[in-house]
Amino acid sequence: MQIHRSFKPPSSVGCALTIGNFDGVHRGHQAMLALLINEARHRGVPSCVLTFEPHPRDHFARRAGRLGEAPARIATLRDKLGELQRCGIDHVVVARFDEHFAAMSAQAFIDKVLVAGLRARYVLVGDDFSFGQRRLGNYAMLDAAAADRPAHERFDVARMMSYEVHGLRVSSSAVRQALAEGDMASSQALLGRPYSISGHVLHGRKLGRELGFRTMNLAFRHPRPAASGIFVVRVWGLSDAPVQGVASLGVRPTVEDSGRVLLEVHALDWPAALGSEAAYGRCLRVELLHKLHDELKYADLHALREGIARDTAEAVAWFSRQTAV
Repeated sequence: MQIHRSFKPPSSVGCALTIGNFDGVHRGHQAMLALLINEARHRGVPSCVLTFEPHPRDHFARRAGRLGEAPARIATLRDKLGELQRCGIDHVVVARFDEHFAAMSAQAFIDKVLVAGLRARYVLVGDDFSFGQRRLGNYAMLDAAAADRPAHERFDVARMMSYEVHGLRVSSSAVRQALAEGDMASSQALLGRPYSISGHVLHGRKLGRELGFRTMNLAFRHPRPAASGIFVVRVWGLSDAPVQGVASLGVRPTVEDSGRVLLEVHALDWPAALGSEAAYGRCLRVELLHKLHDELKYADLHALREGIARDTAEAVAWFSRQTAV
């Protein structure tokens, strides 16, 4: 999969394109991407996703000074791109959503981005798709504009309706709600996989070692993750097999007040072959399987140590129950 940061044609023959934020790449997104790939193959053009960073609602919330109105983030850009690649997409254009982009009219978006920029030959959108300044463009306008282009610029437009699981509409909002409630089973049903976060292991203060619980720190590069708290986890990337663990996702209120979001993972059975330092720099994928509780602010490090010990024991018991089933 090729990643682009500018509106240049991904191919001389054009592309089959879909547009959206794709936060989480949930089962509805996956169904849309499968349809896009099928159309691309049928037309002999590559598949392409146009997505945005930051999320447009992040941009408008910052501009208004109301950061709390921005949606919590399900996935980092790394994880979103990873899921798009696993779905089989050929090209991804990551557009910077800024004041210039926000001020672009719907017609200019069609002219400059879809036609001149990406040479779209087929555009697939969702049932609630809107675009352009003040979101004045919609599916009907896009469909009419496509038909009015000169023959060499014409493109087909299709719309995919909502995707449902057990009668419930699958959406990024539904995934965010499930994660906020700590309902990992529902989030897995909506995503089609366990919710996970990936990243490189960073050096930290080594406080976990002092407390008797070695941890691996992964940064979540967004101030508002959709999930937070203490979780039973499964870690991929330390050895050939996944490693069981317990993790904290949040701002570490007992030891830090910077607001930085970290995923701190403690492996229940540290792979001996790694030694004490070999995890640093590794790219891990951490599946959040079960939420134990919200983040807590402990009175002191002694209380924190006791809390981690309880969480570790609960994680061991949870894995034992799964094995017994």
